[in-house]
Amino acid sequence: VISLRPHATVATVAVAAKSAPRCPQTMADGMLRSPTFLVGAERQRKNLDDFQRREQQPAEAYHKNKPLCFNASSFQKTHPVKAQKGHNDADACLTAPLVLGVADGVSQIEEFGIDASLLPNELLKVVQQLGMHQLIPGAKLPTADTYRGPVSMLRRAFQATEHLGSLTVVLAVMDNSTRIHGKLHPMIAIITVGDCELVVLRRVHGNRSPLELVCHTEMQRIDGHAQTPLQLARVDDRIDPDFSEELTLEVIERGSAVHCVSAYEGDIVIMGSDGVFDNLYLDEIMELANNMLPPHAGTYPAAALHALSQRIVELCHAKTRPMPNGLLPDAPIGRGGKKDDTSCVVAEVVEWTKDFQKLWTPKPMPSSWPSWLRSLGLGPPHGHVGSILSLDSCCVASYESDNELDWPEDLPRRRKATPAAQFQPEDAAAQGASQARGNGFRPTEPMPGAAARGGSVPRYSGQAPQVP
Repeated sequence: VISLRPHATVATVAVAAKSAPRCPQTMADGMLRSPTFLVGAERQRKNLDDFQRREQQPAEAYHKNKPLCFNASSFQKTHPVKAQKGHNDADACLTAPLVLGVADGVSQIEEFGIDASLLPNELLKVVQQLGMHQLIPGAKLPTADTYRGPVSMLRRAFQATEHLGSLTVVLAVMDNSTRIHGKLHPMIAIITVGDCELVVLRRVHGNRSPLELVCHTEMQRIDGHAQTPLQLARVDDRIDPDFSEELTLEVIERGSAVHCVSAYEGDIVIMGSDGVFDNLYLDEIMELANNMLPPHAGTYPAAALHALSQRIVELCHAKTRPMPNGLLPDAPIGRGGKKDDTSCVVAEVVEWTKDFQKLWTPKPMPSSWPSWLRSLGLGPPHGHVGSILSLDSCCVASYESDNELDWPEDLPRRRKATPAAQFQPEDAAAQGASQARGNGFRPTEPMPGAAARGGSVPRYSGQAPQVP
């Protein structure tokens, strides 16, 4: 699904016509609103095969033969209208050097007295622990502890959570294990469930050329409705009598979309909740990225990445306010956009240095592994790989060819985005509801204690911490 501006070229219209319809609703106050609804178990199951994607996009051979990672920052903010009504920010962001993530909690769950933010934050906390344990370049790990692809990682992370809730999610994993003709070929492994999205931008024609789109994930929305994305849920009988956690695992295995894309130094990864991609067209995002991240010697400072993520969120919220001419701005979901929790992660692909290695390499585990690691299959309690590790992924492979899978040449040429000046910045009082995070080169915190549920799945105790 490619979201493009109105009045596009014929080629653009041909591609955009393939997009699923988006159906905004009108509130009593006349403002557009498109809430996310909890989707029942059976309704999700019948759509899984339609949503599944397993795509690889290896590009030309990577000659520098060195591992890569992410330098990332994030910004998230509840829309002021939702904040005024007392809604919590149900989004969560992850900006670790080897794994990025955005999880968008389904706010409707709050009608049942459940904090919609707990499960997203808990899930990304576990994803960080898994990712920064499995993905350290050069680390010698037991066979049971090795990276098995994004599908396995997401499944294992969800099994290690405990809170009730429902969410959509996108993860980007830096896989430095792939080799082509014996040379290291880092890949970004992307997994999405629902309507969070991700784009990868690259200076295709040289270091001084503009950033161009090389990868864009698609939304997964049941019957094409903006209110009913595919979801990862854990609910009780009062919400959905037919719910089974096995369905959620089935959603991850059968319904997730997986994309594996070659990674190069200088690539820019932008991911966000549906609040980003329902409100901004791709050409607007690309124009912002090119204006705020011009060609630059070396890597971008964290402040520049944070500024771009914040500006993206601010312009998303500006789409819901009238322009100086009194008209509401155009948005992919319709004029006036969507009032929603909005979160954005911006990352640059950089070299994995000795400083990263020193800071993030896990310390040797004692012979008595923590129970939560044993339950996840990370430890060797019986000397065998647990069933959790049996999943395959397109991103766990050594490619036999360096043939390039080119991005389609008929990608539409995008209309110049509406000048940012037309969107008025929000007042200072509204800034208080925002949050910003960056990876900051900080080591992971110890995993909170967990008690086994049902003898096999660890439970996470207490209040879910915010992802660092």
